[in-house]
Amino acid sequence: MNNVKKYKLMDLIENIKEVDAMIHLHSNDDSSLILDQYNYKKDKLIGFLIDELVEPEFRSAKSMFVIKTVIEKFYPNLKKEILNDTLHDDLNELTAALA
Repeated sequence: MNNVKKYKLMDLIENIKEVDAMIHLHSNDDSSLILDQYNYKKDKLIGFLIDELVEPEFRSAKSMFVIKTVIEKFYPNLKKEILNDTLHDDLNELTAALA
């Protein structure tokens, strides 16, 4: 990986950390509007990071480990969140296929 790409991805990770900090800051707010916007932005940034890490030049066991680490760090309550996610019930079949 060249330095430009590496620093671009490191900046992206820093942006994700900043957004995650804002999510924690606003997690007790009465209105969920701001929190929803920050969660959307976090999801978008993490999606972009994952897209970059699965490109052919990076695709490896190491890049998959980085993706796993990102998901575990920024979605610590993932199991709880998926139970409440009724918009993506069609993904349940994929989850079942992995079992």
